[in-house]
Amino acid sequence: MTDSPAARLQQLFEGRRLTPTQRRIAHCMVRRAADAPFLSSVELAELAGVSQPSVTRFAVALGFDGYPALRKHLREVAPAEPVATTDAYNEYQQAVHAEIENLRHLASLLADPDPVEKAGRLLAASRPLPVLGLRAASSQARGFAYFAGKVHPDVRLLDEGGSMLADRIDAAVRAGATTLLCFALPRHPREVVEALAHARSAGLKVVTVADSAFAPVAKYSDLLIPAAVGTGLAFDTACAPMLLGRVLLEAMCDCLPDAQARLEEFDTKAAARGLFVE
Repeated sequence: MTDSPAARLQQLFEGRRLTPTQRRIAHCMVRRAADAPFLSSVELAELAGVSQPSVTRFAVALGFDGYPALRKHLREVAPAEPVATTDAYNEYQQAVHAEIENLRHLASLLADPDPVEKAGRLLAASRPLPVLGLRAASSQARGFAYFAGKVHPDVRLLDEGGSMLADRIDAAVRAGATTLLCFALPRHPREVVEALAHARSAGLKVVTVADSAFAPVAKYSDLLIPAAVGTGLAFDTACAPMLLGRVLLEAMCDCLPDAQARLEEFDTKAAARGLFVE
């Protein structure tokens, strides 16, 4: 059995340091994998919602002389050889394969895009957008807030508990917030449940990424999308919740008409400042 066109494209992009704009192009190509080798740079730019020069820079970032060379490669590349598998896995491999299974479950869940698209609309419309995640979920909230801040005009990270948490939620409501995004992972802190109850009482809608539809936060969530955690190691692994967070970020970007312009502006400023090592 040969790899699919989408899988071969994924292999081409793996390990590359791509800008957000370039990742948007790569994502578009994966979604249109069968057509990608036959698209002109102008057509690809239109489909991805970027400029034609961005497509050229994308091809160069992948190591090609330009987009025609990339397209020629896509037309000529041979199917990858099937990978041999074995039933004998050590405990570390078992943890990885368990996470792969969690991602498969998430992929099946996303076959119905309606919940994610609804969440994207809610997140995009909230100004400001508070993002909550405590203890084990703090890294998920921080990662989402970091990237969301590049496209959303006002993202407020709530990653510390204590008596000030309710005050910060109230401040977001006074500033015009309509929705709160929560990342809730086990073990579930009591403060998160209390914070969501307070957010609901303050009039906020709550969108939650949790490890299960039956998590303690479900009672206080208007829209909960589950993504399982791995439990095979001493500490839980959260690949699926992290990926779901990026999916929500993509859905939010789709609802922000100036998201691409903000990303282009950031790329330009980053290049002028020499912000990243090429």
